[in-house]
Amino acid sequence: MDILVKKPKQYSDCTIKLPASKSISNRLLLLNALSYSPYEIENLSDSDDTKVMLKVLNSNDNYFDIGAAGTSMRFLTAFLSKVVGEWVLTGSERMKQRPIGILVDALRHLGARIEYEEKEGYPPLRIYGSSLIGGDISLPGNISSQYISALLMIAPQVENGLTIHLEGEIISRPYIDLTLALMEEFGVKAIWQDERTIIIPEANYRPKPVRVEGDWSAASYWFEIAALNPGLEITLQGLGENSLQGDSRVREIFNNLGVNSEFTGNGLKILSAGKVPERFDYDFTNQPDLAQTVVVTCCMLNVQFNFTGLQTLKIKETDRINALITELSKAGYVVTTNNADTMMWSGEKTKVKGDKPVEIDTYKDHRMAMAFAPATSVLSEVVIKDSGVVSKSYPDFWEDLLKAGYIIQKPVI
Repeated sequence: MDILVKKPKQYSDCTIKLPASKSISNRLLLLNALSYSPYEIENLSDSDDTKVMLKVLNSNDNYFDIGAAGTSMRFLTAFLSKVVGEWVLTGSERMKQRPIGILVDALRHLGARIEYEEKEGYPPLRIYGSSLIGGDISLPGNISSQYISALLMIAPQVENGLTIHLEGEIISRPYIDLTLALMEEFGVKAIWQDERTIIIPEANYRPKPVRVEGDWSAASYWFEIAALNPGLEITLQGLGENSLQGDSRVREIFNNLGVNSEFTGNGLKILSAGKVPERFDYDFTNQPDLAQTVVVTCCMLNVQFNFTGLQTLKIKETDRINALITELSKAGYVVTTNNADTMMWSGEKTKVKGDKPVEIDTYKDHRMAMAFAPATSVLSEVVIKDSGVVSKSYPDFWEDLLKAGYIIQKPVI
């Protein structure tokens, strides 16, 4: 459904209970399965991605359509490779365009038998699960951390364990460290032998009760709202103060854009005094999921930027770099790219007709919808196409947005 989001007539200070972390939930689900845990995970995410993961792990079927859940595709490919049986993993049309060849090649090196059902190097996959034999494997460090995390989590249950050598630049390292920390909670300690080599011993996971903390990625949209509305006080509940989530760096990033934050007894209080820089440069190598939010925020604040480390954005739910450039151009912002890993804005704008609200296509990407909705604080009105995509990670986003005073209506056709 398309919705019209309008600038509040009056903003409201608000307290928001954030959704549970999808990244942590999906990792814990797999670790729970690998440890044969009898415990239910507390505060599990209710996002689409997590629901898909849970459904597959509890299913007696052997054919799984995981839709647009990229994390589930990577994690389950590794998991099912070691579960005896014949399995088929497929997904949405976009999922069939997202490469998985590097992970499949690594699993084949361990003895996995995996076939491509359609296009070589891409889902859907037919997996013949069996025991795997470990050893040494090498992977590019600049691939999606989900490939690496998928291998890390099954590594203790591979014969002889696994040594992973990461070559070249390592991106999204906080996600790798998050995986290793959660594995250690389940009794398996991996070792960084050096900056590029991880040794995971053959071992048994030990089940334990666990609880999922709030999602720092979801918090980013509220930092954007605070940045665009100086004086508006927002309290975010559920976040871990010493979180291992890489996106907890959102506090530091938005502090550069004038947003102050502090933990109180009621949660994380965020507030902007309205002071912003003329220019902001940042390397998103370790926090690529925050890029869309920060790009839109900077444009709305007229803060010029040069953002690097964006190489993984091109293989997400959509090509996020070009999607951002296209949608921002509708509001007159001329953002450019090297079409690889960098986005730039020099402050250039073009005139646009102001008689109709800007219509934002979301490309079936939840982060496009949530990054652009707060832009109504500057643009007054924005139509968000296919607004239901937020269910992928933050199902209650639109209801929460109302708490700050934003107006949500059906668009006039």
